[in-house]
Amino acid sequence: MIELKSAPYGILLLRLTTGLALLAHSLLLKVFVFTMAGTTAFFQSIGLPGLLAWGVLVVEIVTGAMLILGIKTRFAAIAATPVMLGATWAHSGNGWLFSGAGGGWEYPLFWTAALVSIALLGDGAHAIAPTATVAPSASNR
Repeated sequence: MIELKSAPYGILLLRLTTGLALLAHSLLLKVFVFTMAGTTAFFQSIGLPGLLAWGVLVVEIVTGAMLILGIKTRFAAIAATPVMLGATWAHSGNGWLFSGAGGGWEYPLFWTAALVSIALLGDGAHAIAPTATVAPSASNR
């Protein structure tokens, strides 16, 4: 059974940690640690267009901020899911553990599941611009 009084705060915690992880992964890791030149080179080394690195950066920054602030969180989670699926694919040849050489696939797969969970659960507490929901009709109750 879902605890209706605390569930919105659980979703808020999930939303905040996922948004912070997206921002950390984009700004801190891609921009300041690897640099965008290095990130672009990595994308090219695995057969992806270098320009895609910039698109991924933008998606991670925008959706991360949207999740933290609670702005259309279901949309943000759905928009970020392909990026995390791509990260799972990019790390799939490196084994299971993300602490291994090149980073494994369990960490991006975990964040993919977190994003899908947010998309299914909704905005949670303290959302600035909640995602519109359709009330069930009398025949669907």
